[in-house]
Amino acid sequence: MSATEPPATRPGPTPAPSGKRTAARRLRERRLVGIPVSPGIAIGPAFGAAEAPAEVVRRAIGPAEVAGEITRLDAAIAQSRKQLQKLRARLAMLPEDSQGEIAPLIDAYLQMLGTSRLVRGVRRRIAEAHVAAETAVADEADTIAAAILAAHAGDDAASRRRRAEEVREIARRLVRNLTSVPFRSFAGLPVGAVLVCEALRPADAALLDPSRLAAVATDEGGLEGHTAIMLRALGVPAVLGAAGLSQAVRPGDVVVVDGAEGTVVVHPAPETLAAARRAVTAFAREQQKLARLRRLPAETADGEAVELQANLELPAELPLIAQAGAAGIGLLRTEFLFMNRETLPDEAAQAETYRAIIEAMAGDPVTIRVLDWGGEKDIEALQNEGLVPPSPDRNPALGIRGIRLLLRQPALFEAQLAAILRAAAAGPVRVLLPMVTTVAEVRAAREVYERVAKRLRRRGEKLPEPLPQLGIMIETPGAALAADALALEADFFAIGTNDLAMYTLAVDRGESEVSHLYDPLHPAVLRLVQFATEAALRMRMPVSLCGEMAANPRLIPLLLGLGLRSFSMNASAVPRVKQAVRAAQTDDCVRFARRVMEQSDPQRIQELVLDNAAG
Repeated sequence: MSATEPPATRPGPTPAPSGKRTAARRLRERRLVGIPVSPGIAIGPAFGAAEAPAEVVRRAIGPAEVAGEITRLDAAIAQSRKQLQKLRARLAMLPEDSQGEIAPLIDAYLQMLGTSRLVRGVRRRIAEAHVAAETAVADEADTIAAAILAAHAGDDAASRRRRAEEVREIARRLVRNLTSVPFRSFAGLPVGAVLVCEALRPADAALLDPSRLAAVATDEGGLEGHTAIMLRALGVPAVLGAAGLSQAVRPGDVVVVDGAEGTVVVHPAPETLAAARRAVTAFAREQQKLARLRRLPAETADGEAVELQANLELPAELPLIAQAGAAGIGLLRTEFLFMNRETLPDEAAQAETYRAIIEAMAGDPVTIRVLDWGGEKDIEALQNEGLVPPSPDRNPALGIRGIRLLLRQPALFEAQLAAILRAAAAGPVRVLLPMVTTVAEVRAAREVYERVAKRLRRRGEKLPEPLPQLGIMIETPGAALAADALALEADFFAIGTNDLAMYTLAVDRGESEVSHLYDPLHPAVLRLVQFATEAALRMRMPVSLCGEMAANPRLIPLLLGLGLRSFSMNASAVPRVKQAVRAAQTDDCVRFARRVMEQSDPQRIQELVLDNAAG
C-alpha cells in the first residue's frame, strides 16, 4: 500500500510551444470510476504499455498436416515453459511478499502446460477436428473456462473466475507463441509513472518494479483475480475495470489514481490536484496509524479480548496475513490442493502442504476446513477417480457437497484427516467440517476421525494429545436452528455468513436478477447468527464468524453485541476491523445489538448500522 506522487526534483517533460501550452490548459478534467483494488493515492504521468493483439484466424487442416500441427504445439508449449521459468527466476528482484504471491501461480501455469486437461484437449482437437494448433488452443480453453464459469454460482464464484482466467491466460500465451506475436514490454516505464492499459495479467504484474511505479489503472479487471492480489502484494495503488480509460488518456497526461475510492482523474484541475496532494499526506498518516495497530492487541476500549484471524484460499496469500497482523488462520480452504490436477494428492503430499502453512504461522492457530466439494466446483481429479459424477447436480447448492461427499467417500476423507493429523505436530490446528446439517453427520465424522488417529498411532506417528478440535460450519438455516443439539457433538462452531444468507434468503448473489435481494443484515439471517452464537456460548464452546460480515468494520459493534468474540476475514480487512474493535465499548455494543434485533425491516437495520458507524 502506498501513496505517491512524482518527486519534486524529477525533470519534467520538454516545455511545449506556447500555443500547445494554451491548448493543454483548455483540457477539461475527466473522472472515471472503476473497481478499487489496492488502496493508495498516486499522482503521475500516464505511461501506456500497449500489447499487439494475438488474433486467432480459424484454420482447418488436412489429415496429413496433423503431425506438423502437433509439432508446432509442442514447440509453443516448450517456449511457454521456458518463458515462465525465466519469469520465476526473476522473482528474486521483487519484494518477498510479492514473490510469495506470484510463485505458486507460475507453478500452476507450468502444471497446466504438462499433461493437463487443456493440453490433452488441444491435442485431441487437432487430431480429431482437424484444426490448426492455435484454433484448437482457443476452442479448448473457451470450453474449459465456460464449463468452470457455468457451474452454480455459490460461495466460490471468485475462485471459479480465477481458475477460468488461469486457463485463458495459458491459452493466450500459447497462441502468442504459436503466432509469433511479441509480449508486452515495460522496459521504458519511467520512474513515478502511472501504468495505464486495457488489461494487466498476473504475469505482467510480476514484471513491475514497485519502487519505480506510482500506480496502475486499467479498463478491465476485477477485485478478486490474481492480478488484483499481486498488485495488493506489491503495495501499488490500483484501480481496475475503469471502462474507457485507455482511450481517454495519452502518454504523459497527468493522472490521479485513488485506489481506495476506485477513481481515476485525467487532466486534474488545480483544485483537484491540490486535494489529491492533501489526500496523499492523509493516506500516509492513516497507513502509519494502521501499521501501529498491527502491534496492538485486538481488544475493545473496555478491555474485552477479540480474536481476529484471516481466511486463506491459496498459500500465496500467506504474506498478506503476516502484513495484516492476523492472529492465525480462521479458515484454510483446502480445495486448492485438489484443483488443476489429474490425480488426487496423496496423504504425504497433503501433509507436506499443511505442515508448511502451519510452520509459516509460527505458533498462531490454523483452522483447516476439509474438502468442500460441491457441484459448483470443477475438480477434474475427483471425476477421474470416479468419486463424483461427471455432470453436476441439477441444483448443486442442494446436492452432494461438503461432508455429504466425504462420508460417501471414506478413503478420500481419511487421507485428508490423516494428513492434517500428521501436520498438526508443527503447531496448533483445528479441523473444520463443511456443510453439516445433522447431528448424525458430526457423529459419523468423529468416528472416522478417531479411527484415523488410532491407525496413525499404530503406525508410529506422533500425534498431538488431545487430538485437534473437530468443529463444524454453521452455514444453513437447518444447522443454525439445530445449533443447540449440534453443540453437544462439535468442539467449536464457525458461522459462514455468505452461505447462510444465501440459503436463508434463497438468493444466489451471483445471479444478477436477484442479487439485490442478498442481504446479510436481513432479520432472518441475524436471528440465525444470534441463535447459533447463543447455543455455543451456553456450552462455553468457541464460536467464530467468517465471511463478508466479519470483514465489515461497520458491523463489528453489532456482532460484538451478539456475543461474538472471534472473526475470520480476508487479510486486507484485518487492520480496519481491529480499529473498529478497539473503538468499541462492550456495553454500548450490547445495547446497540438489542435495538437492531428488535427490528423487522431490513432497511431500518441498514439505517441503524450506518448511523451507529457515523456517530
